Amino acid sequence: MNKDIIAGKWTQLKGKAQAKWGDLTDDDFDVAAGNAEYLSGRLQERYGWDRERADREVTDFGKTLN
Repeated sequence: MNKDIIAGKWTQLKGKAQAKWGDLTDDDFDVAAGNAEYLSGRLQERYGWDRERADREVTDFGKTLN
């Protein structure tokens, strides 16, 4: 599932994302609204990951949705 599909189905996918990344707040997810770059940045900030790790997490999350 690509990033465009994640953005388009964000309302349905938000719960799964919240379960995966519990350190992010509802506001983080509301602002992200499926924006993979924003989500990656919030993951970096909350979890202390580097950019590559955060991007990989978002990409892997998208792959699990197929």
